[in-house]
Amino acid sequence: MKLLLRLLINAAALLLVAYIVPGFEVSGFYAALIAALIMGLANAVIKPILVIITLPINILTLGLFTLVINALLLWLVSTIVKGFDIVDFKAAFLGGLVLWVVSWITSAITKK
Repeated sequence: MKLLLRLLINAAALLLVAYIVPGFEVSGFYAALIAALIMGLANAVIKPILVIITLPINILTLGLFTLVINALLLWLVSTIVKGFDIVDFKAAFLGGLVLWVVSWITSAITKK
C-alpha cells in the first residue's frame, strides 16, 4: 500500500515540477504515472551502479554529484516515456531537486 501511495505522490510531484520548472513537460497524469513507475525502476536498478562507478567524484563533491546522477536518470526516463519531455539538463537538474525534496517529505510522512 505504501508503494502505491509513493507512486501516486511521485506522479503528482512530476505534474507539480512540470508546472514550476520551464522546459519540463508532462502531458497528463497517465504519462506522469508511467514516468514515476519507470523512474522508480531506474532508481532501483541503474542508480546504484552509477553511484558505485562515480564514487570518487561523489566523495570529492561530498555527495552532491548524486544530484547530477538523479538529473541524468530523469533525463533518461524522459527519452523512454511518451508524453514526458525534458528540454535540457538544467530543467532535468531543477526537476530532480524538486523531486528529491518531495521524495524526502514523502519518506518522512510514510515512516510514521
